[in-house]
Amino acid sequence: MISVLIADDQALIRSAIADLITHSGDLAIAGEAADGHQAIALARERRPDVVLMDIRMPGMDGIAATREICADPELSAVRVLVLTTFEEDEYIVAALRAGASGFIGKGAEREEIAAAIRAVHRGDALLSPTATRTLIDRYVHSSQLHTSEPLRALHDLTERESEVLALVGSGRSNGEIAELLVISPHTAKTHVNRIMTKLNAHDRAQLVIAAYENGLVHPGGQ
Repeated sequence: MISVLIADDQALIRSAIADLITHSGDLAIAGEAADGHQAIALARERRPDVVLMDIRMPGMDGIAATREICADPELSAVRVLVLTTFEEDEYIVAALRAGASGFIGKGAEREEIAAAIRAVHRGDALLSPTATRTLIDRYVHSSQLHTSEPLRALHDLTERESEVLALVGSGRSNGEIAELLVISPHTAKTHVNRIMTKLNAHDRAQLVIAAYENGLVHPGGQ
């Protein structure tokens, strides 16, 4: 069973998601939090597999809570999936940089939310190429999130690893990377894991941000 902590200040949304989880078969409710402080406390107490995190909450918001959860070595196995609305796009990059593994819209269908929870639990970054390009085009290269020293963080990567990072940044899966570089899927996965270790990245979502911030992928690129 995949245990899920629901963090949202709206009781109606928490109730709807709890009902979805209860009827999903392979998902279980680890707890419910109405703000970031509660989310952190429950994450430390119950060690859920996934935290479904709202961004806008009173007191401590979802970005600050995500940052604290993902920075805690004792919670390294916990994954954060951000709940968002279209109006909150400007916060999503900040949430990803804080350690979130992806995002899902509050208006998504029930099975889409369940599938997103499963994907994040598997270690996948829930970032479609289209959504990723849209977000990065709008915010990373036009804001202070963009580093003033391109490639500084990438000095430990080999040429092939930089190539793989660029493909991860454009939203490619391991299978697609393997096909494009004419290598095995296992080798592609090994490269991705080594890059994550070298860049101290929590998961693929942070590799996407690193690729854009260091100029390996450009706004509007494929």
